[in-house]
This record gives sequence, structure tokens and C-alpha cells, in this order.
Amino acid sequence: MIGRILAGVALGTVAVALATPSLAQTSTPFSVRNSFRVGTSGVACTAQNAPSDPRVKGMFDRAYRLSCRDAAGAVGNVIAVRRSIALVAEPRGPGVPDLACGEVGRTDLSGVGTVETVTCRDGKANVDYRRYVVERGGTSYLVEGLAGYDPALRLALASVVNDAPQPGEIRVASTEVSDPAAFARVQAGLLEADDAVEEGYTRNNGGRFAESAEFFDAAANRNRDNPARLAEALANQGLQLSNLGNFDGARRVFEEATGQVARGDGVTQRLLRNYRAIDLLNQGRSRDALEVLNEPVATVLETPEESSLRQGLISSSLSDQINRENVGLQRLGGLDPGLTPVERAEVLDGQSLMLAGIAHRQVGDLAEATVLLNDAAKKIDSVRDGRVVSTGFLRSEIQMELALIAEAEGRRDEAVGAFDSAIAAIGASYPNSPALLAARARKAAFLGRGGDVAGARSIYEDVVEEAPSIPDVGPTLRSLLSPYFSLLAKAGDSDAAAAMFSASQVLERPGVAQTQAILARQLSDGNDEAASLFRLAIRRSREIARQEVEIGRMQGIDEPTPQDIENLRIAESSLATMKQEQAALTSQLSAFPRYKALAPEALEIADLQKELRAGEGYYKLIVVGDDLYGLFTTASGARVIPVPGKVRDLEKEVQVIRDSVVTVQGGQTINFPFDLVAARKLYLKLFEPIDSEIKGLDHLIFEPDGPMLQLPPYILVTEDRGVTAYQERMKKPKADEFDFTGVDWLGRGRKVSIAVSPRGFLDIRALQPSNAPRNYLGLGNNAPVQARPIGAVATECDWPLAVWDRPIAPDELFFAQSRLQGGASEVRVGEQFTDSALLSDQTLDQYKIVHFATHGLVSAPRRGCPARPALVTSFGDSGSDGLLSFREIFDLKLDADLVILSACDTAGMATVSASRDAGVTTGGNYALDGLVRAFVGAGARTVLASHWPVPDDFDATKRLVSGLLDAGSEVPLAKALATAQESLMDDVDTSHPFYWAAFVIVGDGAKPIVTGK
Repeated sequence: MIGRILAGVALGTVAVALATPSLAQTSTPFSVRNSFRVGTSGVACTAQNAPSDPRVKGMFDRAYRLSCRDAAGAVGNVIAVRRSIALVAEPRGPGVPDLACGEVGRTDLSGVGTVETVTCRDGKANVDYRRYVVERGGTSYLVEGLAGYDPALRLALASVVNDAPQPGEIRVASTEVSDPAAFARVQAGLLEADDAVEEGYTRNNGGRFAESAEFFDAAANRNRDNPARLAEALANQGLQLSNLGNFDGARRVFEEATGQVARGDGVTQRLLRNYRAIDLLNQGRSRDALEVLNEPVATVLETPEESSLRQGLISSSLSDQINRENVGLQRLGGLDPGLTPVERAEVLDGQSLMLAGIAHRQVGDLAEATVLLNDAAKKIDSVRDGRVVSTGFLRSEIQMELALIAEAEGRRDEAVGAFDSAIAAIGASYPNSPALLAARARKAAFLGRGGDVAGARSIYEDVVEEAPSIPDVGPTLRSLLSPYFSLLAKAGDSDAAAAMFSASQVLERPGVAQTQAILARQLSDGNDEAASLFRLAIRRSREIARQEVEIGRMQGIDEPTPQDIENLRIAESSLATMKQEQAALTSQLSAFPRYKALAPEALEIADLQKELRAGEGYYKLIVVGDDLYGLFTTASGARVIPVPGKVRDLEKEVQVIRDSVVTVQGGQTINFPFDLVAARKLYLKLFEPIDSEIKGLDHLIFEPDGPMLQLPPYILVTEDRGVTAYQERMKKPKADEFDFTGVDWLGRGRKVSIAVSPRGFLDIRALQPSNAPRNYLGLGNNAPVQARPIGAVATECDWPLAVWDRPIAPDELFFAQSRLQGGASEVRVGEQFTDSALLSDQTLDQYKIVHFATHGLVSAPRRGCPARPALVTSFGDSGSDGLLSFREIFDLKLDADLVILSACDTAGMATVSASRDAGVTTGGNYALDGLVRAFVGAGARTVLASHWPVPDDFDATKRLVSGLLDAGSEVPLAKALATAQESLMDDVDTSHPFYWAAFVIVGDGAKPIVTGK
């Protein structure tokens, strides 16, 4: 996907190196940069340029706002001013409340020397703040912020004083709730609109696509009244969507951007033309891209003032403009206001030639591609004599393309040189970036294709080792690591298995695994006061994300009324307060050392093996591009299993099996005879090389990927004999097509757990069991309604009332209560089972097992409405909608060993949109990211969820759940489930997998159902 390592050229200010052809970003003085990282390790913290700080008066004064990952707002401020500062009397910075300060003292800061310091207190929030001040060479430097972020404050001050990076680790509290994109959203919110655009380009060109999208999103929201700037921001949003594979979304945004471009705006027209071509190249539509690149664009002419400036002359009007725009001068470190429109157009035309060269190479026209690529390099280097730093990614891409052409023509030595030139070019402009790792991975692929396996593996290993320390690297490397996995699969030894294990972690998507990590962090020392504070910080983070979604909706109103404008103002003010409160909560967490300890960036395979017990095996299915691999690990060894076929083949195979389990036609659930042959073939496809090891396992931990996320592994068939016996029976008259007794299912005779990542599994395994005093809470059997209650929430996307008319019988709930009565168990049904009652209940964390027997809703109620996963409840107080939604489940306060979801398809997904509406800023669009993730987020260590509508016939679900809970308090959960399943397998009426295989254990099935009584 060539376009995914391309990016744009800023229409506004483009950083220009004034002395050297290619000035690395990390060597640029901090005083001329929009943002910089604080420290070199630990929690990621950055400083963002803050020219609107009212304490900045003079042209040479500077201000920054400090942000740290997982803090929703700024954690501090830094100023550098040409005047004296009185430590206590100096006015507080943006976002800092009224404070009562103590005595001024002195301390030594590394890299600075002796400074004055004072600790102040926000009496309302009971939160401490800290200030440090020092004077150097006529400039006073002040840092202030939350005391819990003291390491970040100290390093930020040292960085600004020295105008350069300062080494140091930032050990502050971290919830690990956010990902790089979510942190970028916080950073973008602290920047001015133009600075957000520039930072967006920087991250875009460095291959940090998801982060870049957040900066351009912020710029778009702030430029709604400026069509030219809005078009630029929208064009870049579209490019990020394409780079991340969302081509439909990219097309829609490009169309919106086109509507904002003025007829005579040749620069923006060129930008949009190039981005649309990149989008087509991302899709493999090379010839369509060439057509787009041939579309006419407006001519860009040089103004008289620009001509004078190019000759070194500054007119009085331009001088006045420069003096007004001193913020830009601070950033650029001189009087150069950036590229002129003519120069920008030249760079964009150079990029267009490069894109045309790529398209010609892709269709096999190597001679024309070579000419176009060389012309592109000349045109780009003609601007400012090749000293435009932000075009380094273009030079790199041109060299990469020339290397591929040289390889195709058999000129391998030239190809090596071109790859090295490409790596050097991108490394000079964007060191420690996804784009640099991508360039190195592409060279490794070249070496592998040429037979230099050792050289290729060496580069790949370095890329994988460095990847965890570079934010937002996964989307860039996802397809580029496919050749590496192929090399490892061919090797197949234990070293290859360890290497594949490490590489697979680069590809992991956020979702349930991240939510499990947050839960493990919250409960690492039990459900104590610190855990409550942690939970509060997490909840406030979700509230902030939800408020941001609502503000985005308000900002999208085409013709806002005065009331709409006032509502938006109130919402934005509320958001600012919430961010300040959340940052203060995270600061308070620093008092608890366990929240300062960061999780290791990557696991080694030995870490997993150390925790696996005798008789356990961990099978990780890995989708890389279109290819499939299996990685099987036990305590004593590991093997790579090449899985034949492509992802599309697996999709078809899984769908055939799913359709033979259950389909829904006309709203009716319909069963067909199960496809044993397909299930046997799929078992062999995934497990044949390790067949004997699988059959010898007591506990299989299966981590699905791709299509297998939608299929429980139990229903695969391990032996031919059961298939043959079934086929022979079917030859007899009046044979029962639904009799599957005697089949050797993978789920027979062994425990099976579903993992979402090795780290997620180890996190859950390490958690101590719940200390909740009560064993069991059963919930279900909603009250039917004839009409929507007065005061109930009503929207055009409501579910029909028929949804509430078929409540699930509560028999399984009362049976479970009877078996677990020793621990003060309880059942709530009918009018007691309402959404409003659950949301206001502060005792839910008093139960070890929480069991829902109700209908699950996973699809949209009707066409044109969004899908919002939810559980059906009775209607409650005014404002109730009779649903416990995905969003509301996250807000429950549980401390449960197990949540049982005896409902329809509860192992399904939640969309990205539904996740964001719930305040969850990561993941979405994958199975298990729906209700399972929501209950993990609420406090469930393990979730029992279903892959299809659970059956009422033959009391199948009741028998499963009853067997599960009747096994005994210390019996492993997966053992209890397997035993219950086997009883249904051996019954002719329930031997079809529809009846016994729907439920999966997401978590560690080796843990007992209930500990203690």
C-alpha cells in the first residue's frame, strides 16, 4: 500500500532549514517548535506551544502547556519571559485554580541547578500544585502544575531552559486507558488551530496516521468559518481515513473538502488532487489514480511582495504583518514566514509527478516511472535549493520507488543504494517514526526476496524491537511485516516462534485486551481506596470522551439557533472543567506507587511459557495481510504453524459452518444439519501439524483472529470416525439429520478458554479473586409492556415494543441462586430488573457472579439507525429506555469473578461509533469488542458470552447454565462448562452444536467458578 507511507505538504507554514539541506526534527531548538517530548522514558508527556497564555507579552516570550498520556487535560504550564518573576505573586496560568501557597524554598534540578520552589494547594479539590522558577541570561523560566506530575514539571523546565531534550524518566500515575491517538486528541486540544495543522503534517509525514487524524480533526472543528482552511483540514482527514483503510469514509470527506475549495485556489486543488490519487493507489487502482493526476488545477502566481521577499527585500506592509504574527516568528526562529503559495504549488506538483511514477511502476511501465520519479526529485529539490525539511518523506519515497524499479530490472546493487538513501532521507527528517521503521521493513523485504534471509531477519528483528517505543506504529507496519512472518514460518524452529510472538504484538489492535489491562491495573492490589480512585479517574475519562462526541454533534449543526450556540458554550465550558478534574484525579493517583509502574512495552514468549501449567497450550491465530499463521506455545516449547489458504478462504469456511449452526430468515431462527465435513477440514487446517499435542491438552487457550473471532473453537471435529459414522447413519431410511452423538468435538474432554492477547490472558490470570461478600446476583425476566411508559426516552430509532414482550423465563436464575445460596445470593426479575435501578445501584460490586438472562440486542433497530449493543431490561424511572446499553454497562461498578450473559450473540462487536459514544476512545469494529468488553470495563474478570441466539428448546440453555453452576465452588469454570456441554453432546435432542456450543469463556477458564463458600 504505497500511499500509506505518503503524506501532505502543509499549506500554511512549512518548516524550512535555514542552513542545512535536511535538518532533523530532534535537532531543532525547542524554542522554534510547536511541541516537544518531555523526558526520554516512562509515561509519555509533551509540551505544546501556548501563545495565548496572557503572561506572554513580548516578542521573545514563550509559553507551553504540558500534557501527559492518560490525563485528559493539561497537567501544567511553562513560561519563558524577559522579565523578573516573583514565584508566589506571579499570576497563575491557564487551567490553574485559585491556590494557597506555602513557604518558598530552594532545590536542585538536574540540568538546571538551584531553583526556587513552592507547594500550593487547591482547597476545593484537595489537590497539591507545585511551582519552580529560575532566571538565566535575562530570561525567567517558570513551571507550574499538578504536584503528582512533579517529574514532568522538572524535566519540562530543564528542557525549556536548555532549549534541547533532557534525559530522564517520568514516573507518574498512568491508567493506560488511552492510546497514542487519544493522547494526540488531548495535545491537539491544547494547540492553536494553525499549530494543530502543522503538527498534523509532522505526524502524518512521519507515518503516525491515527495521531495525525486527531490534529486535523481539531483543525477542521476550529475552521468551520474559513472555507480554505477547512478544505485543507478535511483533505487531510480524508487521507488519514484512506491510510487506515477506511476508503468509503475517505471518499465522503474528500467530497466535502471539494465543496469548500475556491475556484482560484490552485494550492488546495493540488493538495486534494494528490490525496485523491493516494487514496486510489491505496486501493490498488493505479490507472484511476493517473486519471485524477491529469485533472486540471488553477495556476498559482507569485505576488509582488513574495517576489521581493524572495530577493531579500521586506516591504513595510509585510514588515507590519511579520510583527503582528510574532508567534510564527518564534516558531520559525527568524523572519522567514514559510513557503509562498508558488513554492507550495511546486512541491505539490513534484509530489504529483512522484505519484504518477508510482502508478506507472505498479502497472509495469518501468521506463516511464523512472523518468517521472527523477523529474519529481528535481522539482522538489528546486524549492529553496532542497532545504525544505518536511519534504524529506517525499525524497525517501522517490528513492524507495527507484529501488523497486532497480530490483525489477535486476540491478540489485543500485537497489540497495536507493533503499539506503531512502532510509537516510526519512531518518534525517523523521527519526524514531513509523515511517522510518516502514522504510527499513521494505528494505528487509527486498533482501528476503533476493535470498538474503539472514539480512532480512536481522533488519526485521530490529524493527520489531524498536516498534513498542514508537507511538502509532501498528497501522503502518501491519502489511509490511507479512514477508517477515513468511520467513519465520519457513524456519519453523523455536527461535522463529519467539520472533513471531514478538512481532505479533506489534499488530495487536486495542479492544478487549486493553480493557483487561486497565481492569488488572485497577485491581492489582484488590478493590481498595486506591482502586476506587482509579475507577473514578477512568470513569471521568469516559465522560470526557462522551462530552467531546456531543460537542462534535453540536458543532455540526448547519444553522445553529442562539440557544444552540449557548448550549455549545456551556458544553465546552463543562468539558474544560471535566478535563481539569480528571487530570487532578490522575495526579492524586501518584500517591500510590502501583499506578506509577508501567506495564512492559512487550512480552517475551518466555513470559507466557512461565505462566502456562502442565497440560495447557496457548494457540494464537495471527492474520497478517492476507496470510494466516498459528503459534502454539506450551510451558516447554513453541511452534509456528503455517495455515494454508488466505483470509478470504477462512472467511468462507467459517461462514459455511456458522450457517449450518443457525441462520435468521425473516426474523426466525432456523437450524440446518451441521456441516461436519467443513468442521473437520477447518480443524485440520488450523491444527493438523500439532494434532497429537492438541489432543493431549487438558486446557486449550485459544486466541482467535480474523474470521475465527466469530466461531467458537469447540465445534471443530478432531477425528474422522465421527464424521464417517454420521455419514453412514444418513444412508439409512428415516435417519435423524440432527443426531450428532458420537462426534469427536474439540470441546470434548478438555477445558477451552478464549484469550484476546497474551498480555490480556496473563493480566487476568494474575488477578486475585473477588473479595465480594455475596456469591450470586441473577437478573432477567423483564416486565412486558403494552405501551411505552410516560416519561420514557423516545427517539426515531427506538426498538419496537415487541422486543419487551418475550421475556426469558427466570428458571435458570432461580436454580443458580439455589446452588449458590450459601453466599447470600439474590435474584431480581420483573419490575425489580430495570436499567435505572441497576445504574443507581451501589451494591453491584458485592457479588462474585452476576448473571443476566435476558435478550441481547446487537444490530440496528431499523435501516438508517446506528447499532448500539444493549441488554433488554424492564422500564424504570422517568428517562428509562428499558435497555442497559453498551455505554451504561461501562458505568456499572462490578467486582465480579464471572459475568454470565445468557442472551443472544453477546460475543458480537460494537462499532467504532458506538465505542466513542460510550466514551471508549480505542478499538471497535471487531467481535468481542461489544458487550464482553463493556462488562470487562465494568469490573468482570471473566465473561461467559454467546456467539448466537441461545436456545430455549429442550431446556438447553437452562441445562448448560445449571450444569455450570452445579459443578461445585472450586471446580474450574472451563471444566464445569465442558462437563455441562458433554451432557448435551450425548443427548440426541441437543447434540447439534446450536444447543451446546454458543457460550465461550473470555478470560481464564482454569479459575474456579466461586472461591470460598
